[in-house]
Amino acid sequence: MNNYIENVMKRYNHLVGEINAVYHEMALKQGLSDSASRILYTICDEGESCPLQDICRLSGLSKQTVNSALRKMEQEDIVYLKAAGLKNKTVCLTENGKQLVDRTSRRVLQIENEIFASWPQEDVRKYLELTELFLHNLKERAESL
Repeated sequence: MNNYIENVMKRYNHLVGEINAVYHEMALKQGLSDSASRILYTICDEGESCPLQDICRLSGLSKQTVNSALRKMEQEDIVYLKAAGLKNKTVCLTENGKQLVDRTSRRVLQIENEIFASWPQEDVRKYLELTELFLHNLKERAESL
């Protein structure tokens, strides 16, 4: 493969790893596991509740990881599950969960919003457009593995 592309992928992978490490450090500083942090972030981004299947899809966590984390979070009175039809469930924040989200996920979302607000709108649009294109192409090619 072309040396330029190899260097681009090395840089890209390094950046993704560094970004993930920053989110990990934020979760630790907030006293959360990575999975609890991602679940709370996803719920917060959606409001005060979110369908369980959407949490799995939007957080990037496996169903097993989400279910395991949710059991613990239920025991800690952070979330509760509500039936949504025959097989579906919605994950809702308890009052304790709402307070926790205000101290954690909402602060992370605010940081991210401030960063994007500091960029020119065209840069934000292009960044999201290219990220979506990369994701779409990656999903397509991953199917052939």
